Amino acid sequence: MDLAAIITLAYGLYFRRHHRRDLLFAYVALNVGIFAVVSLLLVQRVDLAVGFGLFGVLAIIRLRSDEITQEEIAYYFVAIALGLVNAIAATWPLTALFLDVVLLTVMYVADHPRLLGRTRHQVVTLDVVHSDPAVLRADLESRLGAQVLQCAVTQVDYVRDVSVVDVRFQVPQTRETKAGAWR
Repeated sequence: MDLAAIITLAYGLYFRRHHRRDLLFAYVALNVGIFAVVSLLLVQRVDLAVGFGLFGVLAIIRLRSDEITQEEIAYYFVAIALGLVNAIAATWPLTALFLDVVLLTVMYVADHPRLLGRTRHQVVTLDVVHSDPAVLRADLESRLGAQVLQCAVTQVDYVRDVSVVDVRFQVPQTRETKAGAWR
C-alpha cells in the first residue's frame, strides 16, 4: 500500500504538475526509507520517539540544504506521513488505506491548478526605484503582463538605481492556463 501511495503522490500528482525529477526521487526514497525504518522499529519494539526524532532531524537537514518551494515542502511532509501511516498502521490495513486516500485526496485538491493555478509569486529586480506605489504597481503589471495582487519592496539601491520587489500576481486566462488546469 505504501508503494502505491507514494507512486501516486510522486508520479501521479507531483511530477505531472511540477516536473522536478530530483525531488521526485527524493520523495520516493524518503518515503520508502521511513517506511522501512519505522517497520523495523515497530518489530524491535524500540521507542517510536527515537524514530520520529531521527526522521525529523533528517527532514529538517534535507529541507534546508536546497532552495525549494513551500509546495515542495508540503510534498515532503506528505511523503513522510505516508511512510509513517503505512508502517504504523500495517496491522490495520483499512485504516492505512483510508489515511492514504485522505492524504492523497487533500494533496490532489490543494495543489490542483484550477484552485489557484493562475496566481504566481516572483521576486523581481527592477532597473528603477519608484517612490510612488501606484507607479510601481503599474510598472510591474506592464512588465509581467499580469494583474498585481500584492507587492512589497524588499531592497532599494539608490546608487545603482535598482529595487527588488516581492510580487504576487495573477496571469490572464489563456489557452495554456486552461489546458494546464486539467492536469
